[in-house]
This record gives sequence, structure tokens and C-alpha cells, in this order.
Amino acid sequence: MDWSIQEVSRLAGTTSRTLRHYDRVGLLPPSRVGSNGYRYYDDDALVRLQRILLLRDLGLGLPAIEEALGRNAEPTRALRKHLEWLRQEQDRLARQIASVSQTIERLEGGEKLMAENMFDGFDHTQYKEEVEERWGKEAYAAGDRWWTGMSDAERAEWKDHTARLGADWTAAAQQGNAPGSDEAQDLARRHYEWLSGVPGLPTSGAGAGKPSKEYFVGLGEMYVADDRFGANYGGRAGAEFVRDAMKVFADRNL
Repeated sequence: MDWSIQEVSRLAGTTSRTLRHYDRVGLLPPSRVGSNGYRYYDDDALVRLQRILLLRDLGLGLPAIEEALGRNAEPTRALRKHLEWLRQEQDRLARQIASVSQTIERLEGGEKLMAENMFDGFDHTQYKEEVEERWGKEAYAAGDRWWTGMSDAERAEWKDHTARLGADWTAAAQQGNAPGSDEAQDLARRHYEWLSGVPGLPTSGAGAGKPSKEYFVGLGEMYVADDRFGANYGGRAGAEFVRDAMKVFADRNL
């Protein structure tokens, strides 16, 4: 049994355009193409699509997804790993919900805040295993040393810088700037320099301390694929603008 591209897009909550794009880049070819030119997908293709969507939701760009699929060819073993990540994320979110709910209750009730309970679920080390799986143990270790080595003031400054960059991206997208415009490319340059301050990122062929072209372009894809990141740029349309501007910057400069 197989399913048409329209049926698969409806079942998976995606679009036919996305599935055709996955075919073009070699990520998810159809199982067969009918005489009418329609694409059809069998059980194996649906399992592969499920893995693609899971990896996308974990924040990977398409090049990284292709690499991960090739590295973990046995689907059952790979899906068990995905399930483990999802359960960890479910636990983290449940802890955050409980923490924030408790803060609201205490504020509304005029009670004293319990600082030791306010940040349960916000520990960045919850992502340790996921980061090590994607980019290696040294990547996590370098990032952890960098973040924990900052003072409170330095972390606050970094977060403020990040927020200002996101706000400038959102404003540029809303103003209708083209991805290749001077303003968009200046933002892409700032974005690249911002990432260059984070140790442990893939730097192959990019020079010391500079993110690689593949990583930079893949990150742009991730902003569109994951709504959590897209929200930093005003939603999907803003994230697509950021992705396209980053791609232009990478092609011109990296």
C-alpha cells in the first residue's frame, strides 16, 4: 500500500511543496511516480519522513538531517533515540510549566517567591546529550565552559545583544527589505559575527573561530523549520527572510 503526496502532506501536517523540496534535495524521494506524474510513498518512506520531521523539530537543518539519516540507517534504533529525546523534552517542559505556574500563584497570592524552585527545567545542561549527539562532546564542553565562565553581567549583555539582533531582523522583514539588500546583508554579517563569539561551532573551511558555510546555511534552515526559533524573528515569514539573507551572505562571503 502507498499514499499519494496529497494524502501524505495531510497526514503529516506539512505541504506538498515541502515534500517535493525534500525530493529535489535527495532527502525523501517518492517510492514511485505514477503515470499521471503524481508522487506516491510507501511504509518505508513514511518512516523516513517521520524521522525527518522529528529531526527538524529538534532544530537540525536539512544538511544535518541528511547526515543524521545516513549515520543512523537502521530506523527502529534511530526512532528509539528520537523517542528518548522527546521524552526528555517533555519532562523539561513539564518542569517549566510547573515552575512558572507556581510563580504565578505566589505572585497572585502575595506570597514570597521560592527562588530555589523558580528555575526548575531551565538548566541548559538538559541539552547535553542532544548537543553531543549532533556535534560531538567537545562542542558541548566548549559551549558549557564559555557560558558558565561568564559573569551574570556578561550573560545579561549577551542576551540583550541577541534580543536586539532578533528585533532588528524582525523590523527589516516587516519593512519589506529584500534578502540581498544592503540592510539585510548587514544584519547577516552581524549574525555571523554574533555566532563567531560562540565556541564549539563547526568551523570547517571557515577559519579560526568562524562558523562554516554549511553550519550557517543550515542554521537558517532551522529557523524556518522550528517555530520556536521562528518566533524570534516575527514568525515564519520573518524566519524565511532571515534564512534567505543568510544564504545570500554565505554564498557571497564564505
